[in-house]
Amino acid sequence: MAVTDEAIEKIKGMIVSGALRPGDRLPKESELAADLGLSRNSLREAVRALSLIRILDVRQGDGTYVTSLDPQLLLEALSFVVDFHRDDTVLEFLAVRRILEPAATALASARISDAELDRLQEQLDALGQEPSVEELVACDLEFHRGIVQCSGNSVLCSLLDGLSGPTTRARVWRGLTQEDAVSRTLHEHRAILSALRDRDAEAARSWATVHIASVEQWLRSTL
Repeated sequence: MAVTDEAIEKIKGMIVSGALRPGDRLPKESELAADLGLSRNSLREAVRALSLIRILDVRQGDGTYVTSLDPQLLLEALSFVVDFHRDDTVLEFLAVRRILEPAATALASARISDAELDRLQEQLDALGQEPSVEELVACDLEFHRGIVQCSGNSVLCSLLDGLSGPTTRARVWRGLTQEDAVSRTLHEHRAILSALRDRDAEAARSWATVHIASVEQWLRSTL
């Protein structure tokens, strides 16, 4: 494992230094192993590990390439790891989301277009007053993703996308066990949207905080 770690660090060094850039094809295995002073087996393991976290793209019959290194691509690994959370850590994920998402919502207030605001409004209108819990959760995910994408920060967007997984189950259970959860969620969504239309960053931040905190508070009372 130590040898594989060394191989990973050497390939990482080539990418960080600019010797390998996004989209570049890696040299042939035998050449790269010799250049880096590695065995072909350790190089192979390093490539396999880096492909799992989207740093490298192994194309059968073509070679191995550095990916685009786009934050959204790289942070897909976060979503994979987060899916292995324990129930008692959901609160910690929600706490992180409560810190990041209101900030993203505030940023979006200055950037979101009228067309995007209209699209979000249509989405809420189509949901109706008595959606199923599953419909509400799906809409909730898309509603917040749409807003965060307008923040102008792709890293923040990718982080929040990765954090949504463990909180989904909490939202579903909240909808099943708390009588006013559906109406409260719809009210909070409309309040967030209204603040965005007014270009009121602080109001948007506050309502996003209230929205996430209500789920967090409910979940805390059930654990």
